[in-house]
Amino acid sequence: MSDVTAWFFDDYLPTWVGVGNGTIHRGPEFILDYWGHPLFVANPDAAAGWALDGPAVVEFLGGMQARLRADGYTHTEVLDRSVHVYHDNGAAIEVIWSRRRADESEIERMAVHFEAIRTIEGWRIAGIQYLFTTAETLAESWAQR
Repeated sequence: MSDVTAWFFDDYLPTWVGVGNGTIHRGPEFILDYWGHPLFVANPDAAAGWALDGPAVVEFLGGMQARLRADGYTHTEVLDRSVHVYHDNGAAIEVIWSRRRADESEIERMAVHFEAIRTIEGWRIAGIQYLFTTAETLAESWAQR
């Protein structure tokens, strides 16, 4: 469990935040080091679908990060988290993200379920399920639906 947990929380998350807030100078294509393709993305407020190739995955991320930057995004607080390892090549990671501005005001809060798979390139996210929430815990968040 420790390698997928470390990969996600010590590598992926700080890189995502740094690129998102501009302190790491990489374009949105950095995400291909973390998200695979095809990538399945679903939430209850929009149609679920597949980002079938690298450019589609980059476009999905680029739109999200542009929106957050416009709202003054600086960092993400992890309010709750869970890691479930299925086997050496598969895991589920769930988090509640609180995406915030420098003054600690919240831009958005999301409960997110990531399906992680180990590939020859290392760990990659293969699917993302998420919903916007006001909950403090994952259990509360999933119960809202």
